[in-house]
Amino acid sequence: MSRRDEYHEIAKNALINDGWTITADPMDLTIGGVELLADLAAEKILAAEKENDKIAVEIKSFLGQSPVSEFHKALGQYENYKLSLEILEPDRKIWLAIPIEAWENFFQREFIQKSIKRYQIELIVFDTQTQKIIAWIK
Repeated sequence: MSRRDEYHEIAKNALINDGWTITADPMDLTIGGVELLADLAAEKILAAEKENDKIAVEIKSFLGQSPVSEFHKALGQYENYKLSLEILEPDRKIWLAIPIEAWENFFQREFIQKSIKRYQIELIVFDTQTQKIIAWIK
């Protein structure tokens, strides 16, 4: 199993604090002999609709020396997990969870914003101190 992101438990707690139930930690997305493991699977019952909202979450801290390199890796994982989910669980959506500091200091750059739009990356922005979700960005 690959090493967990430094903010794994914080992001997980932020989801729980937002009313999500963690259903897998990690989530196995292995397909066609290729081992893929997203960080989390979560579900939330939507009372008004009486159905479940299902997500898979990849958590990234962006604490390394090269946020661009980390972004490349995150984008590749995101796209691979998205493809795997289309086959295995088409009703589940993939989200990339990032700390507010990464959102403010890196994800606001023009190129990164263009990449988010082009690849349709859905983001969960969380606060590492309060362990709360700040924003869901589609």
